Amino acid sequence: MPAPATTYSDDLELLRSSAVSAGIIASSFFRRPVKSWDKENSSPVSEADILVDRYLANALLQARPDYGWLSEETADNPSRLNCERVFVVDPIDGTGGFLRGEDSWTVSLAVVENGVPVAGVVYAPVRDEMYDAVKGEGARLNGRTLERSRRAGAAPVIPAAGAVHQEMQAAGLHYTRGPYYPSLAYRLVQVATGKLDAVASRRGSQDWDIAAAALILDECGVDIADVCAGFPLFNRRDVRHGALAALSDMSLKPLVHAALIKVYGCPAPETGDAELSTPTHTDLTNG
Repeated sequence: MPAPATTYSDDLELLRSSAVSAGIIASSFFRRPVKSWDKENSSPVSEADILVDRYLANALLQARPDYGWLSEETADNPSRLNCERVFVVDPIDGTGGFLRGEDSWTVSLAVVENGVPVAGVVYAPVRDEMYDAVKGEGARLNGRTLERSRRAGAAPVIPAAGAVHQEMQAAGLHYTRGPYYPSLAYRLVQVATGKLDAVASRRGSQDWDIAAAALILDECGVDIADVCAGFPLFNRRDVRHGALAALSDMSLKPLVHAALIKVYGCPAPETGDAELSTPTHTDLTNG
């Protein structure tokens, strides 16, 4: 008889155990002298990123040799496009913060099936926070159901780039400018905890930045969308995404989405391809 198919829960347990080991490896470099350099896109990378990536590739692909592989720190292999399930990996999300000694960096791991994340982990080792989810089964924080803490009557807390803040303020949105966490995955899941009410992120994030967090938010009932294309799809040929908004309160959607579109633009409607229209601002910092 053929072996039973691996369940999403089986995949999650593999991701969880691998994330813990990856966190131990990364933590051995944290707040210590570490070699680092800039990649072609000017984003930082360190020897810790590379070692964690190698560990994860070995651990995950040995356990699931028929899965594809997509990682920020591995040269892309288009064979992943032919795989039903694919590991989507950011060995250290928030490398800049990691190098500065900030404690909110994460290990972000997901399994994507036919373009949709089905198991995901966002693990912040220094903060001892493990966010995880399985498609259709809800999300957890350190093993307990992840529930948003309500802040009745308080102004919404929203981190975003400066140009986006200017647009939201000009549109009359009343809110508090939120804290900036260098890890986009960590920033996104804080909408599920209630520490943030929305996240407005610049265009250009890639699958490994958001796949795990997108599943966790979706399982918590938090709306996450590419403001031009809807819920993000993964493991496509082009792994880049447009501007993203994660919202706990849908009344925020019109103004937040409009601000992001005005700043970062959308694909030209007459072509529908990946080319983006010219944004009205060039502020691409502070993701």
